[in-house]
Amino acid sequence: MRILQISAIALVASFFSSASFAASCGNTAAGFEAWKASFAKTAKRAGVKRPGLQALSNARYASRTIAADRNQKSFRYSLEKFMQVRGSETIIAQGRKRRARNQAFFAALEKKYGVPAGVLIAIHGMETAFGNFMGDSQVVSAIVTLTYDCRRSAFFEPHALGALKLVDQGAITSATLGAKHGELGHTQFLPGNALRFGVDWDRNGRVDFYNLEDALASTAFFLKKKGWKRGKGYQQGEPNFRVLKEWNAATVYQQSLAIMGRRIDQ
Repeated sequence: MRILQISAIALVASFFSSASFAASCGNTAAGFEAWKASFAKTAKRAGVKRPGLQALSNARYASRTIAADRNQKSFRYSLEKFMQVRGSETIIAQGRKRRARNQAFFAALEKKYGVPAGVLIAIHGMETAFGNFMGDSQVVSAIVTLTYDCRRSAFFEPHALGALKLVDQGAITSATLGAKHGELGHTQFLPGNALRFGVDWDRNGRVDFYNLEDALASTAFFLKKKGWKRGKGYQQGEPNFRVLKEWNAATVYQQSLAIMGRRIDQ
């Protein structure tokens, strides 16, 4: 009996010793700083360097991001309501003009990646109103907060690591602004995707998601890598419609992209 008691005590002591080195997720700001210190070890193991680790240390708990994550409503709308709220008619009208003004650029993208202009322009219009509003939340703080938050830690962790590596590369800084969920640039890439699919279209030596050409080329490359089939349709029931789900999982979003993209391309 005494041996069992000693073993039990040793097991409990071991548990608390481990727990002190692995701070858990949380649903409030309490514990965020301790969690960051723990996550820094994960980041180091993943290859994040000094600039990224400093950005992690500087990250603040993004209460507005958490509020937005708890209060997402638009994807519950009907298709008609969703398109109305997103300003689909304006996106289509402006999108046609943008396509006409930049025919050579969009033709080059389609030649390289197989993705037609309408889809890319519709994404650009839906995500940031053609770059007119790319967000007012600090990308690193937002994505790190979502990784700390218990709701979807596993989903956001690769994107937090991606954001820190983008800092290492000089693509973003701690102060770079994006959307509430850490999406960045003209088409609102999550940082992990930005790291994987970024294209330096203008060949200036860096991928800049706040540069329109880099952002749209990266978007086209993302869709191609996710299975876009050159020359195939993207309406419901057609081969490329399923690829739109890779960009956004909400059915009304996919349907809206398909409808707007077709009308822009007409």
